[in-house]
This record gives sequence, structure tokens and C-alpha cells, in this order.
Amino acid sequence: MAAPTDAGLTGTVDGGRVLEWIDKSGYACAAGWSGTYCVTAYVGNIKFAQPVRVGDIVEVQSRLVYTGRTSMHIVTTVASGDPRTGELTVATQCLSVFVAVDTTGKPTPVPGFEPVDEWEREQHEIARQRIDLRHDIEESIAGQVYSDAGTAPRTVLRFLAAPTDINWGGKVHGGTVMRWIDDAAHVVASGWHGGPTIAAYAGGVRFYRPLLIGDLVEVEARLLHTGTTSMHLGLHVRSGDPKTGEMNLTTHCMIVFVALDDEHRKVPVREWEPVSDEDTALDDHAQYVIGVRERLRRHVPTVPPASRATTR
Repeated sequence: MAAPTDAGLTGTVDGGRVLEWIDKSGYACAAGWSGTYCVTAYVGNIKFAQPVRVGDIVEVQSRLVYTGRTSMHIVTTVASGDPRTGELTVATQCLSVFVAVDTTGKPTPVPGFEPVDEWEREQHEIARQRIDLRHDIEESIAGQVYSDAGTAPRTVLRFLAAPTDINWGGKVHGGTVMRWIDDAAHVVASGWHGGPTIAAYAGGVRFYRPLLIGDLVEVEARLLHTGTTSMHLGLHVRSGDPKTGEMNLTTHCMIVFVALDDEHRKVPVREWEPVSDEDTALDDHAQYVIGVRERLRRHVPTVPPASRATTR
């Protein structure tokens, strides 16, 4: 059941909290299938279709749909509703990729997965197609430059990774990192809009390396593009040993917030116009990712039936 402590500033459950639930459920599914410890490698196409309300009963279901040599592609569906009726509606659905690792932290092979019903076959094909799309996005990301030449609004949150952030492998939860991303994006989006905002979409959450307890963490959010009611932001998470000050990129993603009025209805957001060449390149990149996302919207999220590779 969604608790009052799960609520964000808009009164509904914080998007970062939902991302934490997604990561934990996906991990349980991946570890159950592989029989070993797993790390989050990628989370994509997270669309917040409707808010989860405080007091809702919540079901987070993860189901394996595709395997590579060491990777597992998992569809996670978050559904919620009034506990008095028991009727659940899909709030969020996304695809996560986990990698199985051995005791030395190196990728290790996983058992192969073959779809056996219509839903699995459909999702298996979607996962296969998204491999190429994901590579296209990652190539586009690699070509972008984020420097002081950019003039867009941005913020950097800095703190130490605490022992309470630890996962089962002794590192920081991927879900915790995604909550930090949501927090930093909220700061920039709300500052630009000057009013309430809410996360509508997150995509291309790529985990490059583990983040350790005690690390100094920097979460940078930068406005890339504005739509009619939307603000598209690029996020970078860096971490390193505070004794040396050397920082390495651990996570990158793009997240979309929408502007709200005081009644939590969508309202137009003021337009941001690129100034420097770097601004223009990042704005073009954001619009490219928007186009990719439109290609993915053809699939309507549905709650999958229970199966041999499901974790709730």
C-alpha cells in the first residue's frame, strides 16, 4: 500500500519512489531466473501513464521476456487502485535490462528463455527490436557535449552515498540512483516553470559502472528542450572517492516533466530557446529522442498474466 511517506510535492507518490519499486522488482525477477547476483544495466521507456495515490494498493510485477548471453530483459508493470474495490489500473510500464555477474563481478551466462504464450511472444519481439533502437540512442548520447558553453538552466546536487542506500551486492541500488535523478530533474523543471511539475516520462537510463557506499555523488540536471507543456532534461550522475576528488560517469538518462497549475492540471510552459551551439546540439538531440519515443508508443501497456518467470 502506498504510504504518506511515498508522496512527492504534488501529493501523489513520487516518481522516484516508483522507479525504486521497478528496480527492486526487476532485480528479484532477474536474480530468480539467473540464480546469481545481477546488476541494472539499462531502464527504458518509462511512461507515467497515471499517478499512484497515497492509500492505493500497488502491485509491481516483473516478467522476463528476452535473454542474451548474460543479460535478461524484463518488463515491469506498476498497477494501482483503490483497495476497497481491488480494481487495478496500469500506472507505469517499462523495460529493464539486468546482467548476471559471478562472485568476481564479471558477467556470467544465464539460462536461455523461450516465449510460450502470446503476451510473451509479443514482448519478446518488442525487446528484440528495442536493442537496435537503444544502440542508436546510445550512439547519439555519446556524441553530445555537456560543458560550460551551455547556457540552459541546470543544477548539481552533491552528497555522499549513505549506508542506507546499499543493495544486496554492497553497492548503491539502481532504484536509489533513479530517485536521485528524479529529484535533480524536479529542481530544474520546477525552477523553469515557476510552479508545480510532475515526471511524465524517463528513458535511456544507462548504468555505466557501480556507485559505492561512501562515494561523493554529483547529480547534474540540465534543461534540453521545451514543448507545449513539457520540459525535457538531460541527467548525468558522477561519483568517486571523496579523498581523491576523481569523478567518473555512472549513469545517464533523459527525463520529461510537465508543467501543472495549482489544481494539478497541465498548463503551457514558457519556451526555452537555445543560445550557444552546444544548446542547439542538445536541443536537436532531445528532439531525436522524442522521435524514437514516438515509435515506441505503438504498444499499449497491459498487465501480463502470471508466469514461470514473474516476480511480484
